[in-house]
Amino acid sequence: QVQLVESGGGLVQPGGSLRLSCAASGFTFSTTLMSWYRQAPGKERELVAAITKVGDITNYADSVKGRFTISRDNAKNTVYLQMNSLKPEDTAVYYCVARRGRDYWGQGTQVTVSS
Repeated sequence: QVQLVESGGGLVQPGGSLRLSCAASGFTFSTTLMSWYRQAPGKERELVAAITKVGDITNYADSVKGRFTISRDNAKNTVYLQMNSLKPEDTAVYYCVARRGRDYWGQGTQVTVSS
């Protein structure tokens, strides 16, 4: 079955960096569009970034453009989210999502940006 396991979250000071990873299994990763979403307390889930099957096209929410970078390694069945210049408003649970006819979600990893 489809499994998505996120890692790399934690507590970081404003201006700091984190790299999230999502290890995928149970499906053909290299033919799957992958995305990162996030959900902050009291807010709806929002799309943060997406990447095409071979990684040639990426898309970002306006709020993270220039600070976050999504990438993938199809040989390792892993998608990444490099987050730089983090702000308190980036605090959220971050989810990895695989789109294969329907969306499959990981369990999420908490990112907290606070001094």
